[in-house]
Amino acid sequence: MNNRKPVTLHRLREMRAAGEKIAVLTCYDAAFARVLDDAGVESLLVGDSLGMVLQGRASTIPVTIEEMAYHTDCVARGNRTAWIIADMPFGSYQESAEVAMRNAALLMQQGAHMVKIEGGGWIAPTVRFLVDRGVPVCAHLGFTPQSVHALGGYRVQGRDETGARVLHRHAEELAAAGAELLVLELVPAALARELTQALSIATIGIGAGAGCSGQVLVLHDMLGVTGGEPRRFVKNFLDGSAGVDDAVRKYVADVKGGRFPDDAVHGF
Repeated sequence: MNNRKPVTLHRLREMRAAGEKIAVLTCYDAAFARVLDDAGVESLLVGDSLGMVLQGRASTIPVTIEEMAYHTDCVARGNRTAWIIADMPFGSYQESAEVAMRNAALLMQQGAHMVKIEGGGWIAPTVRFLVDRGVPVCAHLGFTPQSVHALGGYRVQGRDETGARVLHRHAEELAAAGAELLVLELVPAALARELTQALSIATIGIGAGAGCSGQVLVLHDMLGVTGGEPRRFVKNFLDGSAGVDDAVRKYVADVKGGRFPDDAVHGF
């Protein structure tokens, strides 16, 4: 059993300042929440990825705020010490800051410690609105799954100089608005490292190389149970492990030891 004190926002800030890697995994239910928490995962992301890995949908877009609230409640019931981040699903924050606040409040009431919002500088005023009202926010840049159709599919973002400048500007705007964490998805490793060094907040990478403050994977991907060809940045930690608990502990150890991701192996 994990004997650590509850992970707080202050603790995440300390880890970032000390250069201690932050291990994050998605989580959707109480049973896995207990396993991940006991294995030392610092943050559980109740991701709208549940639409794909649990519901079998083609994207995250159909996931509703009610479904996110349900799964956040489930995770909170199984968790003891990890920091819980809940995704704001498509359509739950784009209309107005007031609508975003109402939906963020629902997720917080179900046990989330922080909400995650996808999008660039246009979302900064909403981030500020939430933060000013006591809702911690994790921003999300690079490939943003809720915009999969607008982005033309699963593509690395910020490859060229113009794209990199835009990501830099958006990251700075989101941090200035009060975002405390920033997920960087499918971003070139060099750019992710630059952003991590330039920003005063922690970055959490997924397909963004080893230079981020921490790493996140979809739980089912790192356990190798999603089927199909895994994306190049995914590692199956269950392969060769004694069980799920052992696999999760290996993931935590490899993230914190700087062994995952391996930029050479994963093509960064």
